[in-house]
Amino acid sequence: MRLLLPFSSPLSATSPSASPQLFPEYPPPTLIDHSGLTKILKKSVIGTLTGALSLTLVFSSPISSVAAAIDDPYLSLNPPSSSPNSSLNYFDSSPEDCPNEEEADTETPDDDVRPQLVTNEGIVEEAWEIVNDAFLDTRSHNWTPETWQKQKEEILASPIKSRSKAHEVIKKMLANLGDPYTRFLSPDEFSRMSKYDITGIGINLREVSDGDGNVKLKVLGLVLDGPADIAGVKQGDEILAVNGMDVSGKSSFEVSSLLQGPSKTFVDLKVKHGNCGPLKSIKVQRQVNATTPVSYRLDQVDNGKISVGYIRLKEFNALARKDLVIAMKRLQDKGASYFVMDLRDNLGGLVQAGIETAKLFLDEGDTVIYTAGRDTEAQKTVLADRKPLITAPLIVMVNNRTASASEIVASALHDNCKAVLVGERTYGKGLIQSVFELRDGSGVVVTIGKYVTPNHMDINGGGIEPDFRNLPAWDEVKERLSKCNILQQS
Repeated sequence: MRLLLPFSSPLSATSPSASPQLFPEYPPPTLIDHSGLTKILKKSVIGTLTGALSLTLVFSSPISSVAAAIDDPYLSLNPPSSSPNSSLNYFDSSPEDCPNEEEADTETPDDDVRPQLVTNEGIVEEAWEIVNDAFLDTRSHNWTPETWQKQKEEILASPIKSRSKAHEVIKKMLANLGDPYTRFLSPDEFSRMSKYDITGIGINLREVSDGDGNVKLKVLGLVLDGPADIAGVKQGDEILAVNGMDVSGKSSFEVSSLLQGPSKTFVDLKVKHGNCGPLKSIKVQRQVNATTPVSYRLDQVDNGKISVGYIRLKEFNALARKDLVIAMKRLQDKGASYFVMDLRDNLGGLVQAGIETAKLFLDEGDTVIYTAGRDTEAQKTVLADRKPLITAPLIVMVNNRTASASEIVASALHDNCKAVLVGERTYGKGLIQSVFELRDGSGVVVTIGKYVTPNHMDINGGGIEPDFRNLPAWDEVKERLSKCNILQQS
């Protein structure tokens, strides 16, 4: 996903004559994080988006071939299995549970949201209720339930005679909120969004609760005549395993990364059709390439006394974390003892990819980011869950086009005393949005929360101020990080 901002051409990165080393190229992926609010989870079909994202999405399909050749915990998004001998038998349905499997196979999944007959007034009221339950006013601070109730009464005082008129009413109603990211989606726009190919095989995954505290991964969107559709995957299928790996307990982001790979290669899926089976093994050929956002080089400074690993991250897609790990390990093997991560002109991308990237540098238990919102489901603390990959001094370069996921990474590393920031104040984009389907197949995108840095600073609007305008000496970097750690411990 890309943010389209009205800025002039980006600042060029300062680079020595040495050419950066590049990974093999693949097209950048997109992903929508499937989370929702307690009251309206059933309606929130697409889930959480960052406010810095537009509807201009790029199709995907990644996983560098070199990543698969390296056995390292940091190259996997998957947490260690609780049972080394875990088996797919856990998913098998007994005859008692499914007395008629053939019939169950054709059932519509419980979580499948389908348009229903609804009046024009009803569709407007449905959009109004979503805003009433979930909207977070981060701009004007003039929104109140009372004024919103009054607006509803005024709108519904007169009959709405056509569906197109109802959609226009919703657009005007949302525009009155003063939030440019809360907006209406036509049925066609919503349909395209729900079926974006974020895996490279033509499916979009959704996390669905089974009611017992467990999460299943189901196929929400299926690209017609895409690789998965041709191979026999059906909308509503539950994904059980990828290439023989049990995916129970894993997120849609993690499993999407497992599905991605170089074009023309194959991925083996184990799926369950419908609620009760049957179980099927399906081989799917990938058709799309993904572009790595990472480039890197080794620089010698101070007359060759210091080796610095320079890493450029153009965006946060599903390849960012994996390829960043590979780059850092290669640079360490070549003797890099200091690192520069360049996030200038990085407008963000996948928020989850940014969070996973930040965790690579943080100590276990460090705060990555806070989320704030009206609903308790939108109020979370994201923590690092393992030891850092490197502990070397780090500079993060930023400018006024460093936004969204990039700002999450920069603030997490800065506030936890892992890096100094160099350059310009960042853009200041830190909103969280969810996409909700309405009963006629249209939808609304609603701002439901915002990101807050570990030092409790609101990213949105003000951005993040750097520590230095120009590149400091490495002795200054070490001194700044040392003082930060002392203050933090005290």
